[in-house]
Amino acid sequence: MLTPEQRIAKMGLVLPPPPAPAGAYLESKRVGRMLYLAGHGPIDGSSITTGVVGKDMTTALAAAAAQLTGLSLLSTMRAAVGLDAVEGIVSVLGFVNCVPWFTDQPSVIDGCSNLFLEVFGEAGKHTRSAIGVSSLPFGIPVEIECIALLREEPPPPPEPPPPPPSAKAKANK
Repeated sequence: MLTPEQRIAKMGLVLPPPPAPAGAYLESKRVGRMLYLAGHGPIDGSSITTGVVGKDMTTALAAAAAQLTGLSLLSTMRAAVGLDAVEGIVSVLGFVNCVPWFTDQPSVIDGCSNLFLEVFGEAGKHTRSAIGVSSLPFGIPVEIECIALLREEPPPPPEPPPPPPSAKAKANK
Protein backbone atom coordinates (compact mmCIF):
# COMPACT_ATOMS: atom_id res chain seq x y z
CA MET A 1 0.00 0.00 0.00
CA LEU A 2 1.38 3.40 -0.98
CA THR A 3 1.73 6.23 1.52
CA PRO A 4 0.25 9.66 0.72
CA GLU A 5 3.77 10.96 -0.08
CA GLN A 6 4.36 8.04 -2.48
CA ARG A 7 1.00 8.64 -4.19
CA ILE A 8 1.81 12.33 -4.68
CA ALA A 9 5.18 11.40 -6.22
CA LYS A 10 3.60 8.71 -8.42
CA MET A 11 1.13 11.31 -9.76
CA GLY A 12 4.06 13.58 -10.60
CA LEU A 13 2.76 16.34 -8.34
CA VAL A 14 4.87 18.70 -6.26
CA LEU A 15 3.47 20.41 -3.18
CA PRO A 16 3.94 24.18 -3.11
CA PRO A 17 5.50 25.78 -0.04
CA PRO A 18 2.98 26.10 2.80
CA PRO A 19 1.38 29.54 2.66
CA ALA A 20 1.83 32.13 5.37
CA PRO A 21 -1.35 33.48 7.00
CA ALA A 22 -2.72 36.57 5.27
CA GLY A 23 -4.03 37.97 8.56
CA ALA A 24 -4.37 37.37 12.29
CA TYR A 25 -5.02 33.62 12.21
CA LEU A 26 -3.27 30.24 12.03
CA GLU A 27 -3.01 28.16 8.85
CA SER A 28 -3.74 25.06 10.93
CA LYS A 29 -4.65 24.12 14.47
CA ARG A 30 -4.59 20.70 16.06
CA VAL A 31 -7.24 19.88 18.65
CA GLY A 32 -6.94 16.30 19.87
CA ARG A 33 -7.07 14.06 16.82
CA MET A 34 -8.53 16.78 14.59
CA LEU A 35 -6.48 19.09 12.38
CA TYR A 36 -8.38 22.19 11.28
CA LEU A 37 -7.03 24.00 8.22
CA ALA A 38 -7.86 27.62 7.48
CA GLY A 39 -9.12 28.69 4.07
CA HIS A 40 -6.45 28.29 1.39
CA GLY A 41 -6.37 29.61 -2.15
CA PRO A 42 -4.67 28.67 -5.41
CA ILE A 43 -1.24 30.00 -4.50
CA ASP A 44 1.99 28.41 -5.69
CA GLY A 45 4.84 30.25 -4.01
CA SER A 46 4.50 33.85 -5.22
CA SER A 47 2.08 33.00 -8.05
CA ILE A 48 -1.62 33.56 -7.32
CA THR A 49 -4.42 32.38 -9.63
CA THR A 50 -7.17 35.00 -9.92
CA GLY A 51 -10.48 35.25 -11.72
CA VAL A 52 -14.25 35.04 -11.52
CA VAL A 53 -15.76 31.72 -12.63
CA GLY A 54 -18.25 32.21 -15.46
CA LYS A 55 -16.63 35.52 -16.43
CA ASP A 56 -12.81 35.26 -16.52
CA MET A 57 -12.43 31.49 -16.22
CA THR A 58 -14.14 28.28 -17.21
CA THR A 59 -15.32 25.55 -14.86
CA ALA A 60 -12.34 23.39 -15.93
CA LEU A 61 -9.81 26.15 -15.14
CA ALA A 62 -11.51 26.77 -11.80
CA ALA A 63 -11.35 23.03 -10.99
CA ALA A 64 -7.60 23.16 -11.74
CA ALA A 65 -7.35 26.12 -9.32
CA ALA A 66 -9.20 24.01 -6.73
CA GLN A 67 -6.68 21.19 -7.25
CA LEU A 68 -3.82 23.66 -6.70
CA THR A 69 -5.61 24.80 -3.54
CA GLY A 70 -5.80 21.16 -2.45
CA LEU A 71 -2.04 20.83 -2.98
CA SER A 72 -1.57 23.89 -0.76
CA LEU A 73 -3.77 22.30 1.93
CA LEU A 74 -1.68 19.11 1.72
CA SER A 75 1.47 21.21 2.08
CA THR A 76 0.10 22.76 5.26
CA MET A 77 -0.87 19.30 6.59
CA ARG A 78 2.63 18.04 5.84
CA ALA A 79 4.21 21.00 7.67
CA ALA A 80 1.87 20.68 10.66
CA VAL A 81 1.87 16.91 11.32
CA GLY A 82 3.20 15.02 8.28
CA LEU A 83 0.89 13.39 5.74
CA ASP A 84 1.38 9.92 7.21
CA ALA A 85 -0.25 11.19 10.43
CA VAL A 86 -3.51 11.85 8.56
CA GLU A 87 -6.02 9.03 9.02
CA GLY A 88 -8.56 10.68 6.72
CA ILE A 89 -10.26 13.82 5.49
CA VAL A 90 -13.45 14.56 7.43
CA SER A 91 -14.87 17.64 5.75
CA VAL A 92 -14.21 20.19 3.00
CA LEU A 93 -15.79 23.63 2.69
CA GLY A 94 -15.27 25.29 -0.69
CA PHE A 95 -16.13 28.80 -1.82
CA VAL A 96 -16.26 29.68 -5.52
CA ASN A 97 -15.91 33.31 -6.68
CA CYS A 98 -18.46 33.31 -9.52
CA VAL A 99 -21.06 35.24 -11.45
CA PRO A 100 -24.58 35.06 -9.93
CA TRP A 101 -25.94 32.69 -12.58
CA PHE A 102 -23.11 30.13 -12.22
CA THR A 103 -24.49 26.99 -10.53
CA ASP A 104 -21.80 24.33 -10.99
CA GLN A 105 -19.80 25.01 -7.81
CA PRO A 106 -19.63 21.26 -6.99
CA SER A 107 -17.70 20.56 -10.22
CA VAL A 108 -15.19 23.26 -9.31
CA ILE A 109 -14.55 21.99 -5.78
CA ASP A 110 -14.23 18.45 -7.19
CA GLY A 111 -10.73 19.55 -8.23
CA CYS A 112 -9.76 19.44 -4.55
CA SER A 113 -12.01 16.54 -3.53
CA ASN A 114 -10.67 14.28 -6.28
CA LEU A 115 -7.09 15.13 -5.28
CA PHE A 116 -7.78 14.07 -1.69
CA LEU A 117 -9.28 10.79 -2.95
CA GLU A 118 -6.18 10.14 -5.08
CA VAL A 119 -3.77 10.96 -2.24
CA PHE A 120 -5.58 9.24 0.66
CA GLY A 121 -7.67 6.60 -1.15
CA GLU A 122 -10.89 5.68 0.68
CA ALA A 123 -9.72 7.76 3.66
CA GLY A 124 -9.95 10.82 1.40
CA LYS A 125 -13.76 10.58 1.18
CA HIS A 126 -15.32 13.49 3.06
CA THR A 127 -18.43 15.56 3.63
CA ARG A 128 -18.48 18.79 1.66
CA SER A 129 -20.19 22.05 0.88
CA ALA A 130 -19.55 24.05 -2.31
CA ILE A 131 -20.83 27.60 -2.13
CA GLY A 132 -20.89 30.40 -4.71
CA VAL A 133 -19.84 33.86 -3.53
CA SER A 134 -19.48 37.27 -5.18
CA SER A 135 -15.92 37.94 -4.03
CA LEU A 136 -12.91 36.26 -2.41
CA PRO A 137 -9.68 37.70 -0.99
CA PHE A 138 -7.13 38.91 -3.55
CA GLY A 139 -9.53 38.03 -6.41
CA ILE A 140 -8.88 34.27 -6.11
CA PRO A 141 -11.46 31.99 -7.79
CA VAL A 142 -11.66 29.44 -4.95
CA GLU A 143 -11.03 29.27 -1.22
CA ILE A 144 -11.12 25.91 0.51
CA GLU A 145 -10.79 24.84 4.14
CA CYS A 146 -10.83 21.33 5.53
CA ILE A 147 -10.76 19.19 8.64
CA ALA A 148 -8.56 16.09 8.85
CA LEU A 149 -8.68 13.23 11.34
CA LEU A 150 -5.26 12.26 12.68
CA ARG A 151 -4.08 8.79 13.59
CA GLU A 152 -4.08 7.81 17.24
CA GLU A 153 -0.88 8.84 18.88
CA PRO A 154 1.04 5.89 20.25
CA PRO A 155 0.98 5.72 24.03
CA PRO A 156 4.06 7.12 25.72
CA PRO A 157 6.76 4.56 26.42
CA PRO A 158 6.61 3.00 29.88
CA GLU A 159 8.80 4.45 32.57
CA PRO A 160 12.14 2.67 32.66
CA PRO A 161 12.74 0.51 35.72
CA PRO A 162 14.90 2.06 38.40
CA PRO A 163 18.58 1.35 37.91
CA PRO A 164 19.94 -1.57 39.88
CA PRO A 165 21.93 -0.64 42.94
CA SER A 166 25.54 -0.14 42.03
CA ALA A 167 28.22 -2.52 43.22
CA LYS A 168 29.60 0.29 45.36
CA ALA A 169 26.25 0.69 47.16
CA LYS A 170 26.13 -3.07 47.80
CA ALA A 171 29.67 -3.04 49.24
CA ASN A 172 28.75 -0.29 51.73
CA LYS A 173 26.02 -2.43 53.29
